[in-house]
Order: sequence, then structure tokens, then C-alpha cells
Amino acid sequence: MPGLGRIVGVVVTVGLGLAAFGQQTHRAVLSGTVRVDGSSTVYPITAAAAELFAEVQPRVHVIVGISGTGGGFKKFLEEKPELRTDIQDASRPISPAELERARKLGVEFVELPIAYDGIAVVVHPSNTFCDYLTLAELKAIWEPGSRIGNWKQVRPGFPDLPLKLYGPGMDSGTFDYFTEVVVGKSKACRADFTPSEDDNVLVQGVEGDRGSLGYFGLAYYEANRSRLKLLAIDPGDGRPIKPDVQTVRRLEYRPLARPLFLYVSKAALARPEVRAFLEFYLENAPRIVEHPKVGYIALSEKLYQAARQRLDQTITGTVYADPESHSKSLYQLYGLEDK
Repeated sequence: MPGLGRIVGVVVTVGLGLAAFGQQTHRAVLSGTVRVDGSSTVYPITAAAAELFAEVQPRVHVIVGISGTGGGFKKFLEEKPELRTDIQDASRPISPAELERARKLGVEFVELPIAYDGIAVVVHPSNTFCDYLTLAELKAIWEPGSRIGNWKQVRPGFPDLPLKLYGPGMDSGTFDYFTEVVVGKSKACRADFTPSEDDNVLVQGVEGDRGSLGYFGLAYYEANRSRLKLLAIDPGDGRPIKPDVQTVRRLEYRPLARPLFLYVSKAALARPEVRAFLEFYLENAPRIVEHPKVGYIALSEKLYQAARQRLDQTITGTVYADPESHSKSLYQLYGLEDK
């Protein structure tokens, strides 16, 4: 994401600075290393939190990697405890298979919602013929075995222009979520597209190809809006909607609006540097999430209170254990009355 730093050793540079938040919290001096990995979508939020935390706890090194949500869960649930990461960035809830692996390994965890995101569907900026796609058209394009290779096959009236597809790799939570809600089954997707776990690579691919179509987290579109064209999505009711702060927060951008999460193991949470980082993260989350250099959508204060309660009380497990939970809002899942 342009304007955000990448990892060099244990150094994260985002350039926010606590001065921008109008506070300088004094805390007990801690030391140690906190290892985080997972979603490229959540990465900018965690990277920003890590840099700000370094200003109040300079002896704690927070290492933030990007392996995709699925790849991150593999590290979070490594066979050998000493190889496991402490915190998992996730752009989807933990899957049943991952939950079963955690159970078998005896890994207890705390699940923390941190933000909302919308999946942006984008094309090359020179594309003047397509302003929206229907959910049915997206499915026809991306489903396994799809033979759509030209824009003229998508909709009558579209030009004769080769269609080149760009999307997250199979270890990405964005890939899991997109395929589940668009195609109907997680990880069900045609194979002939250009994948990457790095959303910046996808931005460059879409920008460099006149016939391109791609998808990734909304924040990456916002950071590159002059280089891309954002499409509206019609879920089937004839009312195409583009993702923005309001349509994502209200979940009007159906079905491509979603919550983002952190997972922390109970074992790691017993270390003071890990707990301190997460307390700092949640304390500052609303401002970090919506900072212009990060660009996501903050939860309500009620939801952040629920997340802080789970952390403070070390409430383990997931609210997504029930298959029907995926159709419920965060407010319903956390027993809150309203938004």
C-alpha cells in the first residue's frame, strides 16, 4: 500500500507518530519480541499500531509479516510451539478446519474484531464501458471452469477486449471470502488468473492492463484511486452500490463488506509485552483504522468495548463456531442491542 512501510528486519515505518494522536502514554518499560503474521488486508493497521507502540515501548520489537490469512494461520498453528506466531492478522474468521487444528494442538486463542473493510472490484482507468457488475456476472467470470476470456462475453454491448484477471492468492482471506460469497464455495475459483498475496502487485497488474479486472481490500483502492477505476456491485436487486465508509459500515455493500480480526494465542497473551501491545492496539484502533495513511473503517465504540472485554478477561474461542453465525452481524454475535 503506497505510503505504508514494509518490513525490514523488525523495523516498521508508517509515519503516523503519536503526536498526531494527541497523546503520549507513560507505561512500565517492557522488552521482548511480538511476532505477527497473516492478512495483507489487515497488515496496514497492525503495521501502524506496531510503529506507534514502538514510541512508547522502544524495547519491544513487533515483527509484522504478510503470508495471507490462510498462510498466517498455518504459522499461528504450527506443530512446534516455539515456531508459532503470537498474533494472527485475519481478513476472515477462523475456518472450521483451522479451529479443529487449534483444538488438536491445544492452542487456545482470543478473537478480536478490529475494523470493517469492503472488497473493491476494479478495472483499468481507461475502461469507460463498465461502471458496475452484477453478482451473477462476477460469479460467471470467476467460477471454476469459466470460459469467459473476453469482455464481450460478460455482457452484450461490451467491447471485444481480452479479459485479464488479478486477485489474491489462495492463502489470502480475501480470496476465501470473495470466492465464498461470489462463487458460493470458499476457494472455488478458475485457475487462469494472476494471483498475489501482495495487494500492491495486484494494483500494478490492473493498472498495467487495459482489459484488466481485479479485486482486493478497499483501502488499497483508496490509496491508489488515481490509478484505478472502482466498480459498483449489483447484488441482484438492480441497485448497484459502490463501497465507501457508509455503505461498508452499514453493510449495504452486499455481500462484499466484512469485518477484520486479530487472533492471539492464550500462551502468548501471558507475556506482558504481547498483552501490552494488544491493549495499546485496541485503545488506539479507531484512530489508527481511519487514519488517511491506513484507510479502513472503524467499528463502533460498543464493538471496541466488546473486543477490549474479551482481551481483558481472556475470553477464548470464536463467535463463528456456529455455521449460521456467518450470516449475523457483529452486533448480534457479541450480544449488543443495536449499532
